[in-house]
Amino acid sequence: MNTEWYLVDTPQAAKKAAQHLVSAPLLAIDTEYDSFRYFRDKLCLIQIYAPTIAYVIDPTLGLDLSFLAKPLKSRSVVKILHAADNDIRLLKRDYGFEFHNIFDTHRAAMLLGFKQLSLEKMIREFLGVELKKSKKMQRSRWDTRPLTGEQLEYAVQDVTLLPALHDKQMAALREKRLEGAACDAFSRIAEAVWQERLFDRRGYSKIKGYYAMEREQKELLKKLYHWRFDKAKEANCAVFMFLQDDTLAALIQSKGSVRDILSPEKYRRYGSDIERILQVEG
Repeated sequence: MNTEWYLVDTPQAAKKAAQHLVSAPLLAIDTEYDSFRYFRDKLCLIQIYAPTIAYVIDPTLGLDLSFLAKPLKSRSVVKILHAADNDIRLLKRDYGFEFHNIFDTHRAAMLLGFKQLSLEKMIREFLGVELKKSKKMQRSRWDTRPLTGEQLEYAVQDVTLLPALHDKQMAALREKRLEGAACDAFSRIAEAVWQERLFDRRGYSKIKGYYAMEREQKELLKKLYHWRFDKAKEANCAVFMFLQDDTLAALIQSKGSVRDILSPEKYRRYGSDIERILQVEG
């Protein structure tokens, strides 16, 4: 990859990025986030390309990124993203940014009638470029620091090709007289907002073994299920990583002690809470 890029991980680097990005007529944007391990998706990287330089911004360091507010809100600056919904939601949630004049290459492909909508497919179709997308990198720990050189190269790869893809897709939309439909679709995407994870109030009944439990056991499982959701949210930990479903069932069905079922660390932190819940009906 020959694109010049910089890691923005200090106030000085952020200032340098601001000098370029605030005056750019076009921004190509991508993010890396972890929606697997966290209760609330964790924004891990923001990649922004303003020809001919890419900036890989580390949002975990508390840097002042307020300089991005103006270009993101501007109706004259084109913002190009692929499957923009979640990127926009996270950037709005964490920074309060507003978005206008976006171009979503994923939605453009849908309007143009494509069925396979991955960025990799679109780059190949419109630009004739074969991206070497590593599944290992895609699923890597973007929340850990320091990031590897391989991770950073992967993060920059997509965003640098978005402007060329935008040009090709825009020409195709014009040819098919789909500009108006695309503009309407992009405006709706720009309005996307973050919503907290919904609580499945009957989710405890889907846990394996539920229907074989006695009524009292079912009530205890329901209480543990509610408690787990609240604690996972408080710890910003994915529910299944906090305590798995089969662990909840074991706590109800086992005749052993809570200490025998939980890991030492989980017992130290939450054992007394769980024992208190189990004794309510006991």
